[in-house]
Amino acid sequence: MSLLSVRSPRFSIVPWLFVAGFAIVIAVNGTMMWLAIGSFSGLYSGHARERGVHYNQVVAEQQSRDALGWTVKAGWQPGSNRLDLTLSDANGQPLEAAVVSVELIRPAEKRPPVEVTMSGLGGGKFSGIVNLPARGNWDADIVVEAGGRRFALTKRLFLQ
Repeated sequence: MSLLSVRSPRFSIVPWLFVAGFAIVIAVNGTMMWLAIGSFSGLYSGHARERGVHYNQVVAEQQSRDALGWTVKAGWQPGSNRLDLTLSDANGQPLEAAVVSVELIRPAEKRPPVEVTMSGLGGGKFSGIVNLPARGNWDADIVVEAGGRRFALTKRLFLQ
């Protein structure tokens, strides 16, 4: 008589631990997928289709913007909640008579844009105060109009 034939069958919990572990992993992954799909649509703007249909026009506008050679430097002052912009033309000269508008958009949340009222300080410098609803990554949609020309760009800023 061998030792194996003497043992009586008994209940073992080990297989059920594997089943429970896989069930937990599947439940957590399902919850994460549900939260990811429901929280962000993936669309940056509400008119993505129209922008795609007029893609050649968007490319032409970007090429004309790049041909201007204007530069925009952005800085955030966390203590005073101030957004500072410095504008210069292709020769490095400050853009004095410019009109600047800025919208801050939170890329990972469905939140309305935060408009920043910018005021000119002279020497191509502009400043605006904004109270942010949340800190972190923001996209600053900046539109500069000077000399009958329009310059638009988006800068990613980490606002703390």
